[in-house]
Amino acid sequence: MKAAIYSRKSKFTGKGESIQNQIEICKEYGDKHFHIDEFIIYEDEGFSGGNIDRPEYQRMLDDAEKKRFDILICYRLDRISRNISNFSEIIETLQNKGIAFVSVKEQFDTSTPMGRAMMYIASVFAQLERETIAERIRDNMLQLAKTGRWLGGTTPTGFVSKPVTNIIEGKNMSYYKLSPVEDELKIVKLIYDKFLQLKSLTKVETYCIQNNIKSKNGVDYSRFSLKLILSNPVYAIADKKLYDYLISNDYPVYASKRDFNGINGIMAYNKTLQKKNKSNKLKDVSEWIIAIGDHKGVISSEKWIAVQNLLKLNSSKTFRKVKNTNCLLAGLLRCSNCGSFMRPKYGRLKKNGEKAFYYICELKEKSRRQKCNVKNVNGNKLDKLLIEEIKKISTSSLNLFNKINDTKMNIQPTQSNIDYEIEILESSIKNNRKAINNLVNSLSQGKDKAASKYIIKEIDNLDKQASIFEERLKTLTEKTDNLCKESIDDIKNMLKAFPRVVDEISPNQKRNYIKNLIDEVTWDGEYLNVVVFGANPIDMQ
Repeated sequence: MKAAIYSRKSKFTGKGESIQNQIEICKEYGDKHFHIDEFIIYEDEGFSGGNIDRPEYQRMLDDAEKKRFDILICYRLDRISRNISNFSEIIETLQNKGIAFVSVKEQFDTSTPMGRAMMYIASVFAQLERETIAERIRDNMLQLAKTGRWLGGTTPTGFVSKPVTNIIEGKNMSYYKLSPVEDELKIVKLIYDKFLQLKSLTKVETYCIQNNIKSKNGVDYSRFSLKLILSNPVYAIADKKLYDYLISNDYPVYASKRDFNGINGIMAYNKTLQKKNKSNKLKDVSEWIIAIGDHKGVISSEKWIAVQNLLKLNSSKTFRKVKNTNCLLAGLLRCSNCGSFMRPKYGRLKKNGEKAFYYICELKEKSRRQKCNVKNVNGNKLDKLLIEEIKKISTSSLNLFNKINDTKMNIQPTQSNIDYEIEILESSIKNNRKAINNLVNSLSQGKDKAASKYIIKEIDNLDKQASIFEERLKTLTEKTDNLCKESIDDIKNMLKAFPRVVDEISPNQKRNYIKNLIDEVTWDGEYLNVVVFGANPIDMQ
């Protein structure tokens, strides 16, 4: 009989149940209760139980489909999954293949009807507890949102958060509200006016770049950042017309119509979907929490509604990336003049049937040549030139392979240091979030009103600290991704094989091949500067 042992551990649980301990306990159980001839071990570390995209977990499922083992043993149910749906699917897969499942900790054995029933009941209650906690946190946030206060986080352009103290029943009560920043609000009003005038996010983006209008962080406005401002109801003056618009367009409004007094602005909570190491995305408006803010609105309801209607009208004409199937340097080539990416732009069809294209600097195109005027470059010729140059260096440069070996030695300790800092940052972020949730829970219960101002201040401090941690984590993650995009030995083998395989593979495979071999490619209007992995720059005219 063959037994599979699956073990999982999040990096920072701190419970001391190491993967090796889980495996040893499962082996002891298997040897004691079954006649096991062979154990197949599957180990995942650093993955949440809510995430089924775990490499060893997926390999285990694949082996189960192929009936490569007779029984699956795990230390505890939640090592497999914390989600009922996912858990049910794997149990069904095992049953269909005649594979038994055993959880050592809970003493569940699917070879018996009672074991199967008890296992499902336990998993149901575990998920119910998690969903109840999440719902309670949402309810607490909803109650706080109805007050119109600022609950922390990055303030919208045009506002900062400031503490306000009121005397209620003889006690000082403090909370935070949005306070206007007039210079920033002038830009916000200009953006609304220009969008209604130009009727295009791309044109407003160009206008801002040409006129050196920067975001509050000092960077150029992008279409996405402009859309965030234009779709944010925080600027809208809350009047009866706005109320009717929000209700008719399925915005969840947690205020009565009489509260829309024609003075205050809107507070919108739960707007963005936030995922680790990914940029935030706007949720559907039906998931937002809309309340009357404690600040004054600055954009008339008529203008704000007109902007929303125009955004919807333009949604079918949103910016589409140029298809770059045959462009080998798309997403890699940068302008050395301004640092922007150079994207492919197609031209006429050549006589031989090949689609002509050239690379153009994005900033040059967006600013209509005002911010950058680097020459465009013939993409067809440039891609061919690069291929030929990599062929030459891969067949003639022994020195290059020696440098790659040196790079391998230098990267290993660097990677170790980065991983250690990432571990500390992720642990700190997790602790911060837990502390914020606890403070929000205490605040919503209102047991100690005198302490409210200190709780709110602490929430704000923790949130700011978490933002700093997350920004640093993002930087380190990008850095470690660059260090580890392929093993060094694979890079050397790919470089050696390049001349032999490059003419046989598809354009998409060529592009992926080049991205793994090259660290940096820049164009200065005359020369293409290429930095091969582990090597010095190469200039190509």
